[in-house]
Amino acid sequence: MGISTALGPAHEIALSSGHIRYHDTGIGSPIVFVHGLLVNADLWREVVPGLAAAGHRCLTPDWPLGAHSIPLPDADLTPTGLADLIAEFLDALDLTDVTVVANDTGGALTQILMTRHPERIGRVVLAAVDCYETFPPRPFTALLKVAKLPGAIAGLLAPLRWRFLQRLPLAFGLVTKHHLPTEIAESYLRPAQRSAAIRADLRRFAAGVDIRYTMAAAERFAEVDLPVLVIWSTEDKLFPMTLAQRLVADLPRASLRTVDDSYTFVPEDQPELLAELIVEFTRLHAAP
Repeated sequence: MGISTALGPAHEIALSSGHIRYHDTGIGSPIVFVHGLLVNADLWREVVPGLAAAGHRCLTPDWPLGAHSIPLPDADLTPTGLADLIAEFLDALDLTDVTVVANDTGGALTQILMTRHPERIGRVVLAAVDCYETFPPRPFTALLKVAKLPGAIAGLLAPLRWRFLQRLPLAFGLVTKHHLPTEIAESYLRPAQRSAAIRADLRRFAAGVDIRYTMAAAERFAEVDLPVLVIWSTEDKLFPMTLAQRLVADLPRASLRTVDDSYTFVPEDQPELLAELIVEFTRLHAAP
């Protein structure tokens, strides 16, 4: 949906399997953001301004993960298909030396991306992400299984029209430490609540989630010759710190930074600190 003006003007780009809506602001070395399940570009609304001010072009697409506004009925929405879609987006805009910043489910897709299509990537930030056997994290495993059933997604999302229910563990309660603004929660939930086509995309993605994708990417981590910044919350309810440590051990050029007072959605709970860490990282690993 991308309702935040901080993200810059909205654009659409035609890719081989449909249109992707994205926002674009700033001038300089590009940063492309990859959000997770049931959120969209608005996740980055308080991260982008600091990065744009620091000299980056920030591109925030709405990936087809359930909070997007343009259905992609012909797209391959398996994790590999989505990673290929991200690579096609980079190709279509002819972006090079890209910093890819990912959160939550988007981190799993980015791990696949950087092991399949590293050519346009200069560096990667993985901020509290699915990885290894944790795809999805355990509390949401059963939910995704239910989401595969016809009609189930509408039933799951309908009660979340009530704000007090949005803090439930299987809504936003486990991923955000602090309350989401009403308009942002609506931006995330409304597309799938209102559109059968968006729910169909979400169901197809849910049907394809499997640890074999993240494990296959992990088998190739030793080949990844990219600087990777792993950012993890000390209070994360879904992803234990051992996962972050494992990523840093397995990725040859990875480093770890931790944040406090945040759950999985670091861009929501600690956006300014996240932006500071990204700027520090991009400057440390700037292209010669």
